[in-house]
Amino acid sequence: MTGERLRTLRQEKGFTQVKIQMLTGIDQSDYSKIESGKRYLTVEQAKRLAIVLGTSTDFLFGLTDIKTPYPRSDAFRNVLE
Repeated sequence: MTGERLRTLRQEKGFTQVKIQMLTGIDQSDYSKIESGKRYLTVEQAKRLAIVLGTSTDFLFGLTDIKTPYPRSDAFRNVLE
């Protein structure tokens, strides 16, 4: 489920896997394995992806169907602005 949600969100943003690598520091080959379900996300990777893709880690892990992220703490509020 995580991989499908990641792929959908990435495509909705118009990002390639290489762009995800540039924005998150997650190696493209590792990210590809996560999208295809061959590898699991770490907590740090999930946090980075949630910020870049504008969602919550709960959505990425399938704990909610609501894409909208929670309000960010001040430390992460302007990460992508």
